[in-house]
Amino acid sequence: MSTDDFPTDSPAIVTCGLPYANGDLHIGHLRGYIGADAFSRALETLGQEVAYVSGSDMHGTPVAVNAEQEGVDPAEFALEWHEQYEETFPKFNVEFDNYGHTHDETNTELTQEIVRTLDEEGYVYEKEIQVAYDPDADQYLPDRYVEGTCPYCGAKARGDECDEGCQRHLEPGEVEDPKSTITGNPAEYRERTHNFFRVSEFADYLTEFLDGLEGTSNARNQPRQWIEEGLQDWCLTRDMDWGIDYPGSEEEDVVLYVWVDAPIEYIASTKQYSERVGTEEYDWERVWKEDGEIVHVIGRDIIQHHTIFWPAMLEGADYNAPRAVAATGFITINGKGLSTSRNRAIWAEEYLEEGFHPDLLRYYLTTTGGLQQDVDFSWDAFQEKVNGELVGTVGNFWYRSLLFAYRNFEGTPDADVSEEVEERIEGAIGEVREAVNDYSLRGIGQAATRLAQFGNEYIQRNEPWKLTDDDPEKAAQVIRDCVQIAKAVAVLLEPITPEKSQLLWDQIGEESDIADAGLEAALETPPRNFEEPGELFEKIEDDRVAALNEKLEERVAAAGDEETESDETDSDEAGDMADDETTADDLEPLLEDRIGFDEFQDLDIRVGRIEAAEGIEGADDLARLEVDIGFETRQVVAGIKQLHDLEELPGQKCILLANMEPAELFGVESNGMVLAAGEEADLLTTHGDADVGEKVR
Repeated sequence: MSTDDFPTDSPAIVTCGLPYANGDLHIGHLRGYIGADAFSRALETLGQEVAYVSGSDMHGTPVAVNAEQEGVDPAEFALEWHEQYEETFPKFNVEFDNYGHTHDETNTELTQEIVRTLDEEGYVYEKEIQVAYDPDADQYLPDRYVEGTCPYCGAKARGDECDEGCQRHLEPGEVEDPKSTITGNPAEYRERTHNFFRVSEFADYLTEFLDGLEGTSNARNQPRQWIEEGLQDWCLTRDMDWGIDYPGSEEEDVVLYVWVDAPIEYIASTKQYSERVGTEEYDWERVWKEDGEIVHVIGRDIIQHHTIFWPAMLEGADYNAPRAVAATGFITINGKGLSTSRNRAIWAEEYLEEGFHPDLLRYYLTTTGGLQQDVDFSWDAFQEKVNGELVGTVGNFWYRSLLFAYRNFEGTPDADVSEEVEERIEGAIGEVREAVNDYSLRGIGQAATRLAQFGNEYIQRNEPWKLTDDDPEKAAQVIRDCVQIAKAVAVLLEPITPEKSQLLWDQIGEESDIADAGLEAALETPPRNFEEPGELFEKIEDDRVAALNEKLEERVAAAGDEETESDETDSDEAGDMADDETTADDLEPLLEDRIGFDEFQDLDIRVGRIEAAEGIEGADDLARLEVDIGFETRQVVAGIKQLHDLEELPGQKCILLANMEPAELFGVESNGMVLAAGEEADLLTTHGDADVGEKVR
């Protein structure tokens, strides 16, 4: 692993969190897989040697619970879903170099080998612990067979995770007021002997690891709190018969915890790819044991596993550490939490059955907000983005430029690219390089879209249709520039919209695969002749969106408002969102006391612009902001450190209470208060173009 900008001389691996093989895929899952696929493709355009791997998580209680409910064998149950996923991902142009599963021989052998190494190195010990037990079912209750209350935040929790609250990993015996999910009866704790991994011994190593970790800021910041509070050792085994056996153990009905073998599938899948293509083409051992560039794209709910447990395991077993962990935000539907039990979800197959092209969804999910920010999907917002950016900007420029070139020059005019256009394309290439090294998928997409916008402005400014008779040489020059811009947009947009970019590539007469073209191809001369182009994007009409909204509303209503057990098994390693719909009952009550207009006038609320943002050392949640309010720049402390990507805040407008009494927090003076809404600290801003410093009245 290096700290050099991509591309490097070392091979890279991009992985995405493993989906539990226990249910249909929806767009909440797809955000991670599409994002990782786009990033892998973007690395390739830079000239980086890279492979993209993942696999289905066949083990663990989510699979066992659902298989038991259907009365089938877990292996048979999980394999069916695994095969369905293998068929679904290519339909969204998600192309894994290898997609395996955790129950195959490669992963089983690697898992047992790594655990054996940890044991031999003295990182594993036995310990008597309290394990939940259901006396009626005469069964111990691992993980999702038990639920109760989180001992840290008081939220409802599963046996191994506080999924609805602080998102901490929970060890067996920690959940309070345990209840069996099998019978619904209260559970009791009984003593059992289990194997533990000495994670606590890696505290110094993990602190250093996080200091150098790339990716998203939430993946770096969130784990520091757990290290500061003192790392707890990690229980490696579970009381169940579905999973991988502990190496050398003869005890029945005890297997390795799913979070031991699940991430090891990243290595196993890489090994399978290497064995298929040969080590001369791609060497898995160099990636995982020497100097490989390892990039994990995961859901926000599994940061702890990938930044604490996983790197500690890798270090203990003498494997390479990840270079980057990029954690995506959640997906909401029409502003409400995704809920599979209430059918408030956009299912993968449903999207395809509606006839929408997969690249439209890829573009929406990768360019709407930053990677770590939550994204709200609505058919209206989807329509607006497709019609405005893909149809109105990119598609419009592609079609009008190529059609004019075909009708007047039968292809690319015989002229050189102008200096202005060449510099603009070079600038866009630079933006993509920077975005890749910032792990910004939105930046990659925006660089391409902005170049298409420049192309529209360029052709409109030069009006070649007026020049064909009066100045044909100038007309040829303008259209030559436009064809070059169109080709460049296709190259730059390929990681996001690979199939549509290939169609344009074909339309301008290129005979190769655009996926094999590097960024430098954006400035290479297009073929001299090409056929009449067709339009690549289709506008989504209002009546279509109205029908889709009505269908979703009817489906949600038919499912009813009462939670079902399926909500308890929704979460998955790709970052699926637990059901968290906000209702009127969840909101804080209105205050009874009223204030007068004069009292409101005493509040000096101003429009500000954030100029700088950084975390405050030693504070889990606090960030220091520099906010320009027109007259001066104020230093403000805000509790948004783990809720926003601080690197993306500079340049954003905000609303500041300017006459707030100054206060000192963690040794930093705060001179004002930035206003935000809700638990996720949604920063308030202006709808229009109010100037910085204007008063809010």
